[in-house]
Amino acid sequence: MSRITIEKATIQDAEALTNIKRKVFGAEKEKWLSYAEDVVDYNIQPPGYDSIEMGKYMIHELNYFKILYQEVLVGGVIVTLEGKRHGRVDRIFVDSDYQGNGIGSAAIRLIEEKFPQVKSWELETSSRQLNNHAFYEKLGYKKVFESEDEFCYEKRLQLDATEEVETKEIHIQGDTLRQFDLSRLQVEQSNMTETDFYGINGSHSTFSNSNLKGAQFSNCNLSESRFQNINLKKSLIADLNLSHSEFAHVTFGGTYFHDTTLGEEGEPIIFERCVLKGCQFKSSNLIDVRLIDCETEGMRINNILVKDLLDAYEIVHKKR
Repeated sequence: MSRITIEKATIQDAEALTNIKRKVFGAEKEKWLSYAEDVVDYNIQPPGYDSIEMGKYMIHELNYFKILYQEVLVGGVIVTLEGKRHGRVDRIFVDSDYQGNGIGSAAIRLIEEKFPQVKSWELETSSRQLNNHAFYEKLGYKKVFESEDEFCYEKRLQLDATEEVETKEIHIQGDTLRQFDLSRLQVEQSNMTETDFYGINGSHSTFSNSNLKGAQFSNCNLSESRFQNINLKKSLIADLNLSHSEFAHVTFGGTYFHDTTLGEEGEPIIFERCVLKGCQFKSSNLIDVRLIDCETEGMRINNILVKDLLDAYEIVHKKR
């Protein structure tokens, strides 16, 4: 009898899992996008799916499980827990050589058993991947949104009687709710447009699967916060202390950094495996900046090619 299990992935699994992803998502692209090479579908080929470094990041920061079939690594499933009772299946993939053995279905069920507190699971899939639609619907997922490019699914599990939350009586003066304890309250599917939060202790609260377009955060303590899978397009990020923060697998196209310092401690920023082609540094202090093992073709300093500067250095050095 076949045995399907899931185990927490480790950094040592990153390369093997990435190789499986390359194989699976590459085959999906060939199957669904071979007719349209110029189409970009991030549900078929998720950003960073072929990057070992992205795999390491997900193993370290998310709930990344490897799928074992008869003790052989055959795939993976990545989930994000959102709040107290909500979860998201970010990715699930099974080696094409092992598909058709009920591995994906078993992995989803094992994930649900692993996190029994989660009562609402959600996921997205490409509108083009028709086989995925039937797969998720068979597992009890219901379509809640549909567009030309994407289908969104949700699976709601019933709360146990012991999990029912006692209703709190709320008193509002005018349009203001004051000095009220809302800790550990679960707020779902609510309209809070143009709501103001002032003087609130919201430590360790979560905001997920929510529309916060145009929201403003000012004079707030957001230390140790986590921002993942967030759309910050055209946002203003200013007058912040971001020391010791980490930016990983972030798209910065068109971003404008100005009047920025390294703070009182002067600890340097580290850029590693970053694509900075065509970027410009103007009127900046670059004292003691180091470029190590970097591609510098076409790079200029004060409009002088770095290659020419290095060639000139070599000539002077040889004359000494």
